[in-house]
Amino acid sequence: MIPEEERAEQMIIHFQGLYGDITWWPGDPEEVMIGAVLTQQTRWENVETALKRLREAGICSLSGIEGSSDQSLEEAIFPTGFYRIKRERLQCLASAVLSCGGTKSLKEYPTPRLRAFFLAIKGVGPETADSILCYGFSRPVFVMDAYTRRVCACAGISRTGRDLQALFQCLLPEEHRAHQQCHAWFVEYAKHYCGKKRCEECMIPNF
Repeated sequence: MIPEEERAEQMIIHFQGLYGDITWWPGDPEEVMIGAVLTQQTRWENVETALKRLREAGICSLSGIEGSSDQSLEEAIFPTGFYRIKRERLQCLASAVLSCGGTKSLKEYPTPRLRAFFLAIKGVGPETADSILCYGFSRPVFVMDAYTRRVCACAGISRTGRDLQALFQCLLPEEHRAHQQCHAWFVEYAKHYCGKKRCEECMIPNF
C-alpha cells in the first residue's frame, strides 16, 4: 500500500502540472476577511457578486460594515444566502478587528495567536480562520475545505481535520504562496471533476 504522504505528494505534483500558477483570492486583508465569511455555504460566484455590491455601496471594508445599517448590509450580501446570519457575523468580525487596532496591529501577531484571535469571533470556524490567515495575512497555513477533504478521501487518505492539514503543511514549503497555490489547485480540480457528470474521469483513485 502506498503511504498517505506519497499519495498526497503525487496529487500535488499532478495538480501543479495541470494548473501551474493560479491567481486565487486577490484582495487586501479586509476584503479577504469579508469574503471568507460570505463564502460559507455558498459558491464563490455569489461572493463575487456580493463583494461588488458592497463596493458599489461604499461599505466593502470593516469600518464600512461597522457603520452600515443592518438593512443596507443585508441587501448587499443577499446573493450569498443566510444573509441575516452573515450580516451578524460580519459585524462581529468588524468589531473584533477594529477594536484591537485593525489589520495593521494583527499583522504583528504570530500565527498561532492570530488563528486563536479569529477562532474566538462568533461565526468564524477553522476553515474561515485559515482562509483569512493564508490569503489575507500571507501565513503558510493550508486551508482545509470540503473540496480538499473529498479529493483526499477519494485518494484513499484516511486522515481528517487537523491531521490532514498537518500532512500538507509538512509536504509544502513553509511559504504562504505555496499553500495558496496548492489549495487553489484542489479547488480547481474538484470544481471540474467532483460531480456526477465527470466523476468517472477522475484519476485520483488511481494514485
